[in-house]
Amino acid sequence: MTHSERQKHRGDEEVVKDLCAANGVSYERAAQDGAGLRSLEAFFSGFPRMVGLSLFPALQQLTVLGQDVEHVEGLQDCPLLRELWVAECRLTVISGLQSCLQLRKLYLYDNDISEIANLESQVNLEVLWLNNNRIARIQGLNTLQSLKELNLADNIIEKIGHSLDHNVSLENLNLSGNKISSFKELTPLASLLHLKELALMDPTSRPNPVCLLFNYATHVLFHAPGLRRLDTYDVSGRQIKEAAESTVMKKMMYYNMRVRGAQRTLAETRRSLTERKGILLQFPEESVRTLTYVLKDLERELAWLTPQRSAGGEPAFANSVNSDPDTDDSLGPVEPKILLKMEKLKERLRFWTGRLQEIEAWFEQELAQATNTMRRTVRFLTMELESVGNVRLEEGSATDSWFSSCSDLLLSRFSHPDYKKHGVAGVKVNRVVRIHNSALRLRFEDKLHALLATEDSGVTSKNYRRCLDHLFYAADPERSSEEDETLSIVERGFEPVGQNQELLREAVPLSNSLSVCEQPRIEYVLRHSKLRKDTFRNGQIIVSKVFVGQSMPIKEGEPMDEKIYPNVHSVYVNVDPKPRAALSEAPGDPSCSPRRRRWFVFDPELVLPEYILYFEYLFEDQEEDVASAHHTDQTSSNGVFADREAVDMEPVLKARPKLLVLDDKNLLKAARASVLSQITVLNLHGNSLSRLKGISRLTALRHLTISFNKFSRLDDVSHMPGLEFLDASFNQVETLQGLRGLGKLTQLHVRWNRLSNAREEAAALRKHAPALLHLDARHNCWKRPAAVRTLILGRLTTLTHLDDVMVTEEEAAEAARVAAGTQITQASLLTHSRAGAERPRSLSLLPTVQLLCVLSPAPWGLSRELEPNWTSKITALNLDSQRISKLINLERLENLRWASFNDNDISKVEGLGGCVRLEELSLNDNSISTLTGLSNLHCLIKLSVDRNQLSALEQLPGLSFLSVESNCINSLRGIQGLRSLCELYAANNHISTSRDIYHLKGLTNIIILDLYGNPLLEKLENYRIYVVFHVPSLKALDGIAVEMNESESAKDIFGGRLNPDMVAERLGHSSYTDITFLSLQSCSIRVVDLSPAEAFSNLRSLNLDHNGLTSFSGLVYLPSIKALSLNYNHIESILPRQKVHLTNRQLLYSKVHSSGYGQQSSSRPSSWGHRQPGAIDGKPGGAAFES
Repeated sequence: MTHSERQKHRGDEEVVKDLCAANGVSYERAAQDGAGLRSLEAFFSGFPRMVGLSLFPALQQLTVLGQDVEHVEGLQDCPLLRELWVAECRLTVISGLQSCLQLRKLYLYDNDISEIANLESQVNLEVLWLNNNRIARIQGLNTLQSLKELNLADNIIEKIGHSLDHNVSLENLNLSGNKISSFKELTPLASLLHLKELALMDPTSRPNPVCLLFNYATHVLFHAPGLRRLDTYDVSGRQIKEAAESTVMKKMMYYNMRVRGAQRTLAETRRSLTERKGILLQFPEESVRTLTYVLKDLERELAWLTPQRSAGGEPAFANSVNSDPDTDDSLGPVEPKILLKMEKLKERLRFWTGRLQEIEAWFEQELAQATNTMRRTVRFLTMELESVGNVRLEEGSATDSWFSSCSDLLLSRFSHPDYKKHGVAGVKVNRVVRIHNSALRLRFEDKLHALLATEDSGVTSKNYRRCLDHLFYAADPERSSEEDETLSIVERGFEPVGQNQELLREAVPLSNSLSVCEQPRIEYVLRHSKLRKDTFRNGQIIVSKVFVGQSMPIKEGEPMDEKIYPNVHSVYVNVDPKPRAALSEAPGDPSCSPRRRRWFVFDPELVLPEYILYFEYLFEDQEEDVASAHHTDQTSSNGVFADREAVDMEPVLKARPKLLVLDDKNLLKAARASVLSQITVLNLHGNSLSRLKGISRLTALRHLTISFNKFSRLDDVSHMPGLEFLDASFNQVETLQGLRGLGKLTQLHVRWNRLSNAREEAAALRKHAPALLHLDARHNCWKRPAAVRTLILGRLTTLTHLDDVMVTEEEAAEAARVAAGTQITQASLLTHSRAGAERPRSLSLLPTVQLLCVLSPAPWGLSRELEPNWTSKITALNLDSQRISKLINLERLENLRWASFNDNDISKVEGLGGCVRLEELSLNDNSISTLTGLSNLHCLIKLSVDRNQLSALEQLPGLSFLSVESNCINSLRGIQGLRSLCELYAANNHISTSRDIYHLKGLTNIIILDLYGNPLLEKLENYRIYVVFHVPSLKALDGIAVEMNESESAKDIFGGRLNPDMVAERLGHSSYTDITFLSLQSCSIRVVDLSPAEAFSNLRSLNLDHNGLTSFSGLVYLPSIKALSLNYNHIESILPRQKVHLTNRQLLYSKVHSSGYGQQSSSRPSSWGHRQPGAIDGKPGGAAFES
């Protein structure tokens, strides 16, 4: 043993002696007496190292407080240890616990531990205290599933995330005195179902920043309703929980309404763009129609002039159209001219086709931009909701001073020479959004105050304002999504990013120049875009308040590291092409130097995002918009001239008489044949035919052209086994369901018709035209045009060409795969179902089924063996966008509670009869025309059937939420039975009468009503006030909150008004002409407005006793009244008294109770003024008037 080892041994021996003395154990008998000792304590001194514990093998509790212990050691001989205290020591790591598998309680507070580690084996641990350490991240606790109490107070933790998800037994959690600043970090605590006590700002620690935000307690209590104590306060009361729940529900309803408003704006934009597109398409489409008509005339003429091939079947022009008229000797003198004219017409058709494509591209681009704006708005609103209003975005208008300030700032920092090479002449600000983030502002101000309080920071209260500046930030598209990064910055602020690894590792890149910020984005767009140069036209930047503090230029040639720049808050690089000697270079004073600079701020907390600017570059040679009036007029004008030139080319064919009826004579004449059985080619182009009766008699017909007629159906073109070619373009065909028995049909042209249902048409062709190879169905009224090609290819697997485009093998395979998934099968149920028992506690506007699918994986894999009753475990099913046409194979889902079938092809609500526990159902974007089949779903409380084909509301269960936007509903009849209804969304329907509002009067729980886009809004005078009066429980109408003054105005205007709606409500019908007697006593009627009077022409007797009438107004217009009873009213005159103009003197006297001059008379009393009250004013003894 060396000298040092002997010395250490003697030292350890002294430590053990002290330990024994402190615990009343004789050192000499420690080996004997220590074997049964269960508890040891060492307080404040005398135990610098954990030694001698081997003498106590039965030890169950060890307490070491206030010692110089740096490592946990010597516990390998204490396997029975259940409680360990090593607190207020010098521990830096957690170690030495591997043998203590019985450990229940571990106290390691007040040390220097920076990482939670080496606890994996402590599966029995129930209490863990790690407060007052240097821990920055919660980790290493996944195996501690028995943990009930966790104390991590007074550390430097910023995020919780899902680090505690595995600690399912946790009951007490203390996170006070950390740096948690976002509500999002508290949301995962909802998964801790046994959590009873939570502390984020207990009295002994400083509060987390999140505790200073509005609605902090509400947010926590909503996500953790099982809490009994929050921050040492008792929150177990039922009223507290209900208040939090109610507040959150109201906010979710409010933001759901706001989101619907954004979606409505998109729908209006889409509608406006569609109308504009329709106008723009009118002239090109008419030109295409005209040119195609002339072209088909020429094709028919050429076919007649050119001898048919002996093989028959196809007309000769099929191979002669593209012949060269200068070299083809087989042509006569007219044919070359026809071919030249046809080529010219095709050239014009190509021009107009390009124009159609331009308009379609313009429409798609504008719609995509509007859609992105809507998505961005929805994400912003979702972020506001998740922060419970602590992060808010305010849309600016030109009247706001800050809008103008931001615009001026951007314009002042736009340098035209920087953009000359791109042809940019200027910039225009389109939108300014103001950022309100309480947590970031508090963080910025606290940091600034801390710097002011630090003497060596170089910042004083006198000079700090000179170090503040507003700088720009633009997301780098190479590194991240612009929208995602913007949202992250708005919510969490800036984070250090390594934009240039050689130049900078950890700093926030900013600039005072627009071109410097925008250069990476512009280069990226130009590099990846093959379109026009103005593809970078629209941009956005974040304007931030920045404290640059002490700053200096970046040292050239040295690696960028904050350590190289001590006592410096930021560094910069000048980007001016030429140095300016006259400019000041004073470090830390950006305001005195107009130089364009790229700044790098080391501390992200010194950068506060305040505004988002959306701007647009203006180009010098800016091409005119496709939709501009000038461009349209110019194109039309030039097009008319060129089209006329092509149409007037020789030869100009004489107009042929149109066939109105198709008989044998006309058939033989049109085919230039002598016998019907010889006709193989028939061209009936350009007639006025709507039927083809008897066409099936042409048993040899192979080629049929019926373009430019008036066909709405093709039922007559059936049972023609030899037909190979059919051209029915430029008609009014609405369906192909009538086609039958076309076994040899290989080519079908149905362009420019009115087909709408691609699924039905494809199914008909698959059944009755199995040999089809070429199909051209462009320019129809398809629903969901983007999916038409895939849908058709998935069903018509024989096609080689669709819409004049060859079908590739990859495209056909993908279409077949999609088609195979259009039925509800076991595989689709396994993939798209979940088994959650409750809606997750989350501030999300997603429906429950979508929320479950996002937050939790499917409970079963396709490879796992399924239990016999696996379907009974399904509670959520999301089959959106699966192209499902029928709801089948759902009868065994008896526990299904949430289901969504949006964006499919469902036409009937059937197959849900077995889902008796269904609570939420979404069927948006289908083809449903009736809700029959839902009446037996007694648990259903939420139903959404937007964008379908509903015409009425009937057979509805007891709903609290109903959305039927964008249907064809013309009446709210049937809604009155939904007594529990709280929200009704019926925008963009056909509701037009005020009578429909009366169906809502009995719904006392309704607080949100949306009837926007219905004819009622335009037809009903004072619509909003009218609805507010008749549905007084409303809190929001058409996306706008109902104000108190609106309710008061409604009462003033409509209170006590007897009108036809009131009569209909009382009598239960609106057949006014059938009413002969009407008694409305004690109904608080003040005004009679039974108009039009003709509707009450048979009313003979009217009893209005015990009301508040003051005149005969409205009664004098009833033409047939014989008996009128007005007892117990307050009638003063026949007509309402008019306000009389008073002189200034009279006004003065009217305001003074006793002027000394006597009462002044404002006007002469009428003869009615002195009438005895008994007859009219409704006092006792009054008699009714009879005539």
